[in-house]
Amino acid sequence: MTTRFAPPPSPAVFTWVDPGDRPRVDAAGSGVYRTVHHDSVEALRHQVRRAAPTAVFMSVGRPLSDHAPRVARLVREFPRVPMVALLSRVDQSTPHAVLNLGNCGIRNLVDVRDSGGWHRLREFVAHEAVGDIDRLALAMLREELEGAPEDCWRFFEALFYARRPVTTIRALARALDVLPSTLMSRFFRANLPAPKQYLSWARLVRAARLLENPGLSLADASNQLEYSSAQSFGRHVKTVLGVTAGQFRRAHDGRTMLVRFRDELLRPHRDKLLDLRPLSGYPLGRRKRPPTVH
Repeated sequence: MTTRFAPPPSPAVFTWVDPGDRPRVDAAGSGVYRTVHHDSVEALRHQVRRAAPTAVFMSVGRPLSDHAPRVARLVREFPRVPMVALLSRVDQSTPHAVLNLGNCGIRNLVDVRDSGGWHRLREFVAHEAVGDIDRLALAMLREELEGAPEDCWRFFEALFYARRPVTTIRALARALDVLPSTLMSRFFRANLPAPKQYLSWARLVRAARLLENPGLSLADASNQLEYSSAQSFGRHVKTVLGVTAGQFRRAHDGRTMLVRFRDELLRPHRDKLLDLRPLSGYPLGRRKRPPTVH
């Protein structure tokens, strides 16, 4: 199956890099990512809590003597955010600086002293931009929906592919160029769970993955997931799963929620989903007879 959903907007990369490296980081991101530079680790950490970046870049040359505990805390609190050390120059202090970043928990090192390094950095960001839980979800969907009509695939792809996923059926229908009433009626006629149920579970898959970062509070996560408040998020979790937001966080991660999505919403309905055409009507021979007008 091919990806046809509208491409996501450019992902954000947060940085704490040497001022001299900023123009080159910006230039390397042209068409791939947009950078948000920070002057301190604390400012960077504050921003990561507000909005999940695709990656964080740090210069190997940054002096860590006073900042190592803060960098280590950032890595520890946000294990699902890729942290990348950029090697832009080498001197006598470089081996020690690389070792310090490694001790802080940073495992990705990219040598950007030549054009090949900047190309590798662009490829890294492009790969991470989809999001690890999105890649897992799309791989699972390809396996479970093998043989499904293209527009059925597009519906499920839309739940996970967009960088800023839709949060309402109206927005989802608009993205798929179909009327909300039409979308809902086709699931109803096929005796399938409502589109809203699939959308609600997809949002909770993302929520579970985001909450794997211990540095995020429930309020932080609710804001990033575009709920109106932490209370609204809690009500959503309670309605869908019957547990509190705190219980949800303790019991689920992204993978376990994705397995539940598969086991409760895909596999029990697979035969019907393989015949579902939610965007382009019914297959020939299966079209419903229009009601008689008196």
